Amino acid sequence: MTKKILILGGGFGGLYTALRLQELDWGVNFPEITLIDKGDRFLFSPLLYELITEEMQSWEVAPYYTELLEDSKINFIQDTVTGVNLEQKTVSLQSHDTLEYDRLVIALGGITPSQTVTGAKEYAIPFRTLNDAYRVKEKLRQLENSEQEKIRVAIVGGGYSGVELGVKIADRLKERGKIRIIDRGSQILKQSPEFNRKTAEKALSDRKIWLDLETEITAIEENQISLQYKNLVDTIPVDLVLWTVGTKPVKLLDGLSLPQNENGKITINHELQVKDYPEIFALGDLVESLDNNGNILPSTAQVAFQQSDYCAWNIWASLKDKPLLPFRYQPLGEMISLGVDNATLSGLGVSLDGGLAYLARRFVYLYRLPTPKHQLKVGLSWLSAPFANLLSS
Repeated sequence: MTKKILILGGGFGGLYTALRLQELDWGVNFPEITLIDKGDRFLFSPLLYELITEEMQSWEVAPYYTELLEDSKINFIQDTVTGVNLEQKTVSLQSHDTLEYDRLVIALGGITPSQTVTGAKEYAIPFRTLNDAYRVKEKLRQLENSEQEKIRVAIVGGGYSGVELGVKIADRLKERGKIRIIDRGSQILKQSPEFNRKTAEKALSDRKIWLDLETEITAIEENQISLQYKNLVDTIPVDLVLWTVGTKPVKLLDGLSLPQNENGKITINHELQVKDYPEIFALGDLVESLDNNGNILPSTAQVAFQQSDYCAWNIWASLKDKPLLPFRYQPLGEMISLGVDNATLSGLGVSLDGGLAYLARRFVYLYRLPTPKHQLKVGLSWLSAPFANLLSS
């Protein structure tokens, strides 16, 4: 009987697990692989920032699943998962369909929590999805078309997302931009290599982006934000607030009796199997994954990308009665976009910044795009862009 593999979530963890599964040697017993996602597009999130400065186009950053999978053996269903019956091994969908599984992959990702501060949900825009990028671009367009002299932007969070977003917006707004990054910590990019952090600090300084460190946000209103620094609260005017702090698991997990830690993340073993449920695998933002030294790994695309390879192999091994492999994270370095045609890169004994790092980052991400066909289309688009700009000027 054909084995059924269901994959919930089409992000880095889910999509790349599906793509890797079809490459493995199944012999004559190729399984039925089904990928389910509520959206119609995969989002290559590390390149989302390029939409703000229009260095890239939506189809490059967020290709349709139907296009990515049209030549594959993977079934795609656009639907919302409403429940999982762990005993009967079935998944319920919003369309009222019920699907059976022999192996289940939970890779639904996370959401950006914004309920922790009064007014954040109403007046701050997260930056996690394609729709978020569209909202930010439209708001910036409206502000740019206004008559006000300065456009005041507050970015909550001094991590990768906050820094990359701040520099991209600064390069777009130029002299009109009055940008600040707010973080409760004592420095930005606290988990980054020193070279990347120093390079990023210089990029922020060069663009006159203000850093409010060791600062808490007490409230956000329609046109102002209140900041607390050393027990003193200051309320300042603002035109746009962007929220880039934190990740929490999707609500579906609340209704499942899967083992979870105190942060609501699924508990898994070293082979990415859910504790007490060896037929269920979980990866990405909704699990707590550890490196070889027992340190918690960040919720990044690089981690999910590597997990997907192990996840696919271990599903194959579990169905073939082969030994499973424990996940071993290999740090391959860190790349941060720092504005138009600028980046910083540190890893594997190499440190680069400026235009060379920007090109290296581009090539690395081109290689990591989901399918060879999409890689070719995007690569040709990048190569032709300078000529297209020359002809239009």
